[in-house]
Amino acid sequence: MRPIWSGTTSFGLVSVPVQMHSATQSKELRFHFLHKDDLQPIGYDKVRKDTGEHVDPDDVVRAFELEKGRFVPIEAEDLDRLDVELTHSVDICDFVALEEIDPIYFRQAYYLVPQEGGEKPYRLLVEALEETGRVGIAKVVIRNKQHLACLRPYENLLVLETMYYADEVRRPAEIAGEAAAENGVRKAEVEMAKSLVENLSAEFDPERYDDTYRSELLELIRTKAEGVPLPEPQEEEPQVIDLMQALRESVERTQKARGSRKTA
Repeated sequence: MRPIWSGTTSFGLVSVPVQMHSATQSKELRFHFLHKDDLQPIGYDKVRKDTGEHVDPDDVVRAFELEKGRFVPIEAEDLDRLDVELTHSVDICDFVALEEIDPIYFRQAYYLVPQEGGEKPYRLLVEALEETGRVGIAKVVIRNKQHLACLRPYENLLVLETMYYADEVRRPAEIAGEAAAENGVRKAEVEMAKSLVENLSAEFDPERYDDTYRSELLELIRTKAEGVPLPEPQEEEPQVIDLMQALRESVERTQKARGSRKTA
């Protein structure tokens, strides 16, 4: 796999030459837009918003809207004037405990692998992070955007996870207002919910989970391609739920399930 970025990871006076590779891949099913009469693909055309006229790709430039209606064009040469060292370095600012970082800050994971000649300092950093239980908080520029990032060991490699900055994470009160802080539940309900959580607790194993929606969607697509009639969609009737009764029944079912797993 070709690297998407090459540079150095720096902590103190130590620099480690590394290459960056995507650590994840999306398997989301992507649909195409077609003309409904003959199922021919539909393309998208770049047009002027004021006149609707077609614009050739060579005539399109990137620009930033400084204020309403006032744009500043930005060329590739302009970006080259930025600090070259900044755009080719993972600069570690601090080392912190991973559990101090809320997962809401994480964005995208990448593998960092050592370049030739950087194997020893790379291994040194991996082992130091493993033995101290710390992760590096760093800054890195990827695709013309500076990211906050978390650098941590994973199966003998370094993983860099880009993060949101604090001002990019919306506060709960911005979305839910006072509702986010309301607590109208009874203690008995909380205790029952805690029992349910305990009964459903297990060690995390990512292999236990799969994308059932994607599997069913693929099966639907294959069925339709073969001309087999699809079943009629079923509508669920809305139900009024007694919260305490639902919790009690859930706890009882999970207790039975755990008991049967232990005896098996």
